[in-house]
Amino acid sequence: MRIIKLLIIAFLGAVIIPNSSFACSVLYYVDSTTGKIYAVNNEDYWLDVDAYIQIEPKSKKQFARLWYGWDNFAQGGINETGLFFDAAVTPAQEKIKGYGNPKGNLGDKILASCSTVEEALIFLEKEKIALDKSHIMFGDKTGKAVVVEWVDGERKLHWIEDNKLIMTNYLLSEPEAGNFPCYRYKSIEERISEMEKSGEEINLLKVGNTFGQAAQPPRKNEEGRVGGTVYTSFIDITDNKFFLSYKLSNENVIKLDLNIEFNKNKRQKIKLKE
Repeated sequence: MRIIKLLIIAFLGAVIIPNSSFACSVLYYVDSTTGKIYAVNNEDYWLDVDAYIQIEPKSKKQFARLWYGWDNFAQGGINETGLFFDAAVTPAQEKIKGYGNPKGNLGDKILASCSTVEEALIFLEKEKIALDKSHIMFGDKTGKAVVVEWVDGERKLHWIEDNKLIMTNYLLSEPEAGNFPCYRYKSIEERISEMEKSGEEINLLKVGNTFGQAAQPPRKNEEGRVGGTVYTSFIDITDNKFFLSYKLSNENVIKLDLNIEFNKNKRQKIKLKE
């Protein structure tokens, strides 16, 4: 449990940073020395949302998978093959003719049927999916990762470079559309550079600590509703380890060995509670 406690201590340093309740951050990172792959995500939304983790068992036609979100909709997750995804809100774009936003639980469908980044991209095209207010990151166990955006009537792909891929809430294809410059993106990028220059062994703890200024502490809006980081997920994609901290707490931490969870034959729903 020590790994998560240290990560949360780093996150709490973000309380002095100006923030937006819906400012999500996602990182896919490959250790160039060991080849190990990690993914970290901050899910920022209203803190009263009924969030949970859903684990679906393997079937003859579907992969075992874990996703996190609410209202029967996956905000992000990973499956037994190591395919990871997460999404973030972006400035609105015009809808692309012949394409549209998904009906139903898109993330669950992708994790159930796709094993690689390329298969996920094919799925989106086959289903004619083009999000007009979000972009999606996909990463797999081979070290391949991409952010998919739909801008100016076209699908734009931003592939991983220099062993890292970062996604926040501005369009990589069109930063001038809004939410740019992004201090969270810059902070994560700078901390990755510091981590790599240190020469120390890289692990999930150190990768997670690059999010030190990306967390969103609780904040009320004018109506009194509180928003902030609902949960933070830490995934060791190579070794199939999953951690999730609820509301930046040292006490509300879930730790799962996905090798074990994905071999179970029953559906699981893990509610996130204070």
